Amino acid sequence: MRKVSARSPRRGEDRRSWLSGAPPPRWVRVLPPALVVAVCVATLVSDDRLDVGFLLGAIPPLAVLSYGPMATALLCGAVVALLTVPVFQLDRPGDADLLTVVFVAGLSVFVSFVRSRRDAQLDQERTVAEAAQHAVVPPLPERVGALRCAGLYRAAQRGTLVGGDFFDVRDGPFGVRVVMGDVQGHGLSAVSTVASLLGAFREAVLDQPDLASVAGRLDRRLLVDSAHARHAELFATAALLEFSADALRVGVVVCGNPPPLLLRDGGATEVRVSPWTPLGLGLADSGSIEACTVSLRRGDLLFLASDGVVEARDAAGAYYPLAERLAAFAGEDPAALPERVWADLVRFCPEVEDDVTMLVLTPSPPSAR
Repeated sequence: MRKVSARSPRRGEDRRSWLSGAPPPRWVRVLPPALVVAVCVATLVSDDRLDVGFLLGAIPPLAVLSYGPMATALLCGAVVALLTVPVFQLDRPGDADLLTVVFVAGLSVFVSFVRSRRDAQLDQERTVAEAAQHAVVPPLPERVGALRCAGLYRAAQRGTLVGGDFFDVRDGPFGVRVVMGDVQGHGLSAVSTVASLLGAFREAVLDQPDLASVAGRLDRRLLVDSAHARHAELFATAALLEFSADALRVGVVVCGNPPPLLLRDGGATEVRVSPWTPLGLGLADSGSIEACTVSLRRGDLLFLASDGVVEARDAAGAYYPLAERLAAFAGEDPAALPERVWADLVRFCPEVEDDVTMLVLTPSPPSAR
């Protein structure tokens, strides 16, 4: 079965700047050899001796930014060699201090070695973080039962792959059930809570007869986790959905999370639900939670988004108009809709400060396949 990724930034989409650990841009790599060539050409074509030897002293430190120790050593060797070639006349007093350049070159090779070891360790840690994310929030199948799925995930902290948002779609004896939530905190500090809630949800899908009981199970899980940690006060917002066998009827329970949006006939409207308190407060008694039932048509879409989407603001303080933008994107492929909204959100609010999660659910009964 083909998988649809609950996507984090891939290596080619690294949200970090190159000064914060991302690979340097191409121009940084080209600069050291280009500077060597420029000095040589300028010296050879000039009728008068140019005082440009000092520029060679900048090449070893520049090489450290983007080259490994071997390539840095080669560039440093080329610099030292240029200072000793008589035809260039770069080693005269006032042009360059050979001993200083040799010292800087040796130091640059050492720094490049240390940087390459550090980068290798960071790459390993990033690979482990990516594996942890896929273990906690695995890629979504393209289809679960009679439901088509597409999801997107972006962590708030730059350079990280995991955060406090989560979602999952599972088929069970009581129908296809969906959860989207946001736990307290961000980054790695929230991963253990996310893993605990998803484990409780996957168990509840198999043995809880109704959606309110699933919410109660998640609430109890957070209460138990809080009891074993001092001053934990764990809580989470969540939206839970339960689809019928043909996916044309859905029950919705919202516990502090933004309600789903229904895309129908080119418009986007918020599903009317009875909101409940966030999970982890001990109030999610299955007898008191009211599930809202919505009838769906073929061609309808349900769009779920986390707080990071609905509470994003532009420079003027205006909230992102999610419903209006979804209505404008209504005719697009549902599988591409999360990426389309993400690109639009980044243009509206370049500095997104919260985890961003989106989930698109499309009824696809067997007769319509």
